[in-house]
Amino acid sequence: MDAPQPSDATTSSDAPQPSDAPPPTDAPEAREKRTARGPVTPGREPGGTPGREPGGTTGREHGGITPPEPVATASQESAATTSQEASARPVRHTAARAHRPPVPEPTGSAAEPPVTDLSDLAPAAWPARAAAAWPAVPLVVALALWVHAMRHTDVSALDDFGLLSALHPTFWAGLAVLTAGFWFTVRDPSRREGWSLAYVLGLLVMERATQAVLYPAPLYAWAWKHDAVIDHLLTSGGLQTADQLGDMAVYDQWPGFFAAQAALVRLLGVDNAAMYMAWWPLVSSVMLLLPLLLIYRTFTADRRLIWTAVWLFCVGNWVGQDYFSPQSVAFALHLGVIAVVLRRFGRPGGRRGRPGQAVWTVLLSVLVTAVVVSHQLTPGMLVVTLVALAFTRRHRHWVPVATTVVLFLAWCLTAALPFLSAAMPDMIRSIGDVGANVETGYGATPTGTGAVATSWAARLLSASVLLLALAGVLRQRVLRHRAMPLLLVAAAPLPMFVASSYGSEMIFRVLLFMLPGAAFFAAAALLPKVRTLAADAAAREAGGASRVVPARRRRRLRLPASPPLRYAAWVPLLALLAGTFAFVPSYSGKDRINYFPPDEVALVRHLFDQAPDDSLVVAANRNYPLAYEQYWRVDHYWFLDDDRRHVDEIVRDPAAVLARDMAAVEAPARAYFLLTQGQVANSEMNGQLDKAQLRRLRESVAKSSRFERVAENSAGVLYALKPAS
Repeated sequence: MDAPQPSDATTSSDAPQPSDAPPPTDAPEAREKRTARGPVTPGREPGGTPGREPGGTTGREHGGITPPEPVATASQESAATTSQEASARPVRHTAARAHRPPVPEPTGSAAEPPVTDLSDLAPAAWPARAAAAWPAVPLVVALALWVHAMRHTDVSALDDFGLLSALHPTFWAGLAVLTAGFWFTVRDPSRREGWSLAYVLGLLVMERATQAVLYPAPLYAWAWKHDAVIDHLLTSGGLQTADQLGDMAVYDQWPGFFAAQAALVRLLGVDNAAMYMAWWPLVSSVMLLLPLLLIYRTFTADRRLIWTAVWLFCVGNWVGQDYFSPQSVAFALHLGVIAVVLRRFGRPGGRRGRPGQAVWTVLLSVLVTAVVVSHQLTPGMLVVTLVALAFTRRHRHWVPVATTVVLFLAWCLTAALPFLSAAMPDMIRSIGDVGANVETGYGATPTGTGAVATSWAARLLSASVLLLALAGVLRQRVLRHRAMPLLLVAAAPLPMFVASSYGSEMIFRVLLFMLPGAAFFAAAALLPKVRTLAADAAAREAGGASRVVPARRRRRLRLPASPPLRYAAWVPLLALLAGTFAFVPSYSGKDRINYFPPDEVALVRHLFDQAPDDSLVVAANRNYPLAYEQYWRVDHYWFLDDDRRHVDEIVRDPAAVLARDMAAVEAPARAYFLLTQGQVANSEMNGQLDKAQLRRLRESVAKSSRFERVAENSAGVLYALKPAS
């Protein structure tokens, strides 16, 4: 009599049954045979070894219950068994397998095949978690060392090496640990990208937040100047012309940054932007990460290349344009425009456009407008970069170029026309004079051991990044073709050397705008082999996607191992360490000039608190806090900016010449002479007046009967010219 066919749920003898499901109904023959043999205990056959018939034969030989088999064997048998064989198999086999736990074979029995591949075993939970979290160890250690260094660094007496000589040694140890941890993390394919981001943020904290933590007052006289412009907007409630503000009206002709900051000051409810501008370098640097990542991901999915390029960009960006300034925001907007153009205005597959192109054109117009109304130089850099991209076949799209040029010209011919009309003759004369455009000139020449050393550190850092970029272009041939637009982005700012000197700063601005592209190719030089999205797509078309992108396999997290002593393993790490360390003197080596102690801030505040309207403040240079405070009602004169012959005249007879220059001020206004620590540092380290000349100047004014001392503290002295009798 044939056994009844099993149901769909029991078609395969290997399919497990739920433990709470009722046992399946046995066939009549199976029920009779089990009754004759007696009750069956789960997991044991009567009268013998578990899972075996009496006499040493297995249950398989006598139609009994089959012992458990390895998973791999069961899967192979189930795959080879046809539907007819499954239906003819006794149902009691399935029931027994579902309810009987596996029992190990005793010695001397037919044992199951042993497990020989340890990868089949599930990893232990605790080692897996420890391996997954190991990148946090160097990151936490580095930040702990940084915190310790911040607590034990004294900045009260900076020398010509700036912050470099004042930092506690644990700062350098933390920087080394952070760099090494980043390198071992980014080159490990089993690590998530979040760890690379965490390390880059840690780098920015150690680079850009150190000064905000150590110094009780914001750095940079120019940052204080921008705070004064914002204060003017809040006070006046609108923009003013050159007839009302003189030279300072130029900031009202590019008001985008200042208007936004004035709104932020009111939104936060603080007194002025000085309350938060010390942290602006960190904020502006973090703002650059998103457009940088978008630009780099346009050309590659290789996260080693992407994050190493971001790291090199951060350590190579020593120029100092991340401070509280319109340039910091305009540069981030510039990179945002480049990212939109590269990702949304290309020609994939030869098509003319992408869906939703109008939306991206509107976004592009908004970004370009924000750049145009905020900064003078950045729109010009943006135009030359977009023109360079338009000459490539993939990005031969003239809408971004036309949009930028139209908006730029519209602003220059309307709001900015007063300034450009006055400055145009000098701008035309400087075109083509490359030598004059790149030289520093009087008052900007590093003087002294510390100033020269830190200046050379900055030059070597920039040269190293550019040389690495050249090596990456030559070494990674795939990038020369697939990432050609990014190479053009790096080279496009070079013609600006011909256009203008930009106040002896053009060389620094060109380096800044070259850096995003240069960092990408420099990172490629440190990696053995890189991939690009275009190359991957071409390979998929030629040989199928499976040859380029292998099937995803379960990654096993492991603790890092030190690489063998090979050139390719250690040289990139040493290069990263050298660049990261060189950033500190390049960026903070002039902090003796840029830092203003609280006493200096208090002295200048005392001056403006008592100065009547139309007063005159005379100082050696503008390197002191609040130098432009209340510039709409108080005049300023910095005699080291004057003609060199007049400076020499002041040095020969300081009190007499200064009294003559200040005598034109009429009562009730007053004329003040201010000499502070920041002015002295700037004059000494930039080749203006040396320490002996400045001391003679101060002593001459102190002894003169024409001046009276108003205030003095450890950071400077303030004199007022006595009214003529």
